[in-house]
Amino acid sequence: MGTASESGAEVFALGYFGRPGYLAQSPQFYKQLAIAAGIDRVFEVGPVFRAEPSFTSRHATEFTGVDVELAWIDSVEDVMSFEERMLTHVLATVAAAHGPAITEHFQTEVTVPQVPFPRLSLAEALRISAADAESAGRDDLDPAGERAVSARVLAETGHEFAFVTEYPVSARPFYHLRPDGKPQLTASFDLLWKGLEITTGAQREHRYDVLLAQAAQQGLSPDPMRWYLDCFRYGCPPHGGFGLGLGRLLMVLLGLGSLRDATFLFRGPNRLTP
Repeated sequence: MGTASESGAEVFALGYFGRPGYLAQSPQFYKQLAIAAGIDRVFEVGPVFRAEPSFTSRHATEFTGVDVELAWIDSVEDVMSFEERMLTHVLATVAAAHGPAITEHFQTEVTVPQVPFPRLSLAEALRISAADAESAGRDDLDPAGERAVSARVLAETGHEFAFVTEYPVSARPFYHLRPDGKPQLTASFDLLWKGLEITTGAQREHRYDVLLAQAAQQGLSPDPMRWYLDCFRYGCPPHGGFGLGLGRLLMVLLGLGSLRDATFLFRGPNRLTP
C-alpha cells in the first residue's frame, strides 16, 4: 500500500521502486473506497501484516483476514446483525459437513449459536472484569477481562458469543463514527467467542468535514491520506463493516491452544524462517 492505514503505526515499511510502500495492515481504506464508488457490499479475504511485537498465543505478524463492508446502514446494529447471521450460517455449514470429524480429531463439538448474540457496552464489560483497581480507567479489555466477560455471558445466557460495544475514541481509529450525544465514544464493537476477540467492527464516519476534524483531533495530517479523504468530499452513503481473523476463528472452533496450531507457516516477531 502507498499509505499506512489505521493510525500509521505497526506497519512494515519497504522500498517500492524508489518509493516508500507498506505491507497491508488492513484493507479498510480500500473497502470504503469501493463503497464510495457504488459497490454496496464488499467481501474480501487476504493477507494482513501487523508489525506489533506481541508474544502471545493469539497474535501473529501475518494472518488471513476476512473483511466485510456494508453500505446504506441505519446504525452499527446492522453490521453486528449481519455478522451474527454470517457466523451462524458458517458454523451450521461446518457442523453439517465436518462436525463428526472435528469431534473425533479435536474432541470438541461445533455448536451452532442462536441469534441475536448478547450485547453489552465496554463500560459494562469493564465492571464485570474489574477484579481490582487496576482496571479503572482502561479503554479496552485485556485477555483476562475478555475471558471474564465471556464466562459471565455464558453463565447468564448460555451463549458463547458476546458483542462488546461503545469503545472510547482513545481506543479506536479516527474514521469510526461517534454517536450523537456521545462524543467520547464510537459506534464500534468487538466480538468475543469463548473468551477471545475474533472481530473488530464499526460504523464509519462518512461525512467529509467530520472526518477531517476527527483526524486532526488524533494528531493525523490529512495530506498523506488525501486520496482517501477526497472520496468523501462529494458524498458517501452511511456504511460500516468488520474485520475477522480467520486463524483465531479456527483456533476457537477447533479448541486449539495457540494460533500457531491454526496456521500453516506461522509468522511472529521471532519467526521468519521457514
